Amino acid sequence: MTHYRLKAPLTDEDINQLFAGDTVTLEGIIFGVRDANLIRLFDQKVDLPADLAPQLQGAIALHTAPGVRKREDGTYEKVSIGTTTSYRMDRFTRGLMEDFGVRVIVGKGGLLDEGSQALVDLKGCYFTILGGSAALETTQVEAIEDVWWEDLMPEAIWKFRVKDFGPLIVSIDSHGNNKYKNVKQVAKQNLDEIISNL
Repeated sequence: MTHYRLKAPLTDEDINQLFAGDTVTLEGIIFGVRDANLIRLFDQKVDLPADLAPQLQGAIALHTAPGVRKREDGTYEKVSIGTTTSYRMDRFTRGLMEDFGVRVIVGKGGLLDEGSQALVDLKGCYFTILGGSAALETTQVEAIEDVWWEDLMPEAIWKFRVKDFGPLIVSIDSHGNNKYKNVKQVAKQNLDEIISNL
């Protein structure tokens, strides 16, 4: 296992060197997405804002609906930026990658088979952030630089500038390795062994 310090957006070389079990600390720009904005984008077929779409090439998407406070000048300050469970948004993974160039998903709980396969096919990764780490995560967000689709608040699309964001675990890599599947396989083997000894 190796630890990497990476700057977003990521390159093909960045992605290719990562294997499940490695850890990563991020610097740069990441984008916050969640159910409501993904449903609008993919189910309701609403186009992304023109200024946002080109920024997603090589981007990292964080599954979040942050707690924020709006300032008098219309900008936002962070209150609590936590991460939500990813697998309910699994069906959007391929579209984010194929249509918009996103390379990494950051979330909790992993992805299902469809999303995991998209990472292999399109050369991306899934980074796990530990549950309960919102307080630390919030300190690692330096600023909220932009927001789109504010009517979906707090499930708008967010642009965060981060520093020392992590450490994150590479749980699904572009080579087909999947820590979540491995854990399930070991758990099943252990359960089978316990049952056979009853």
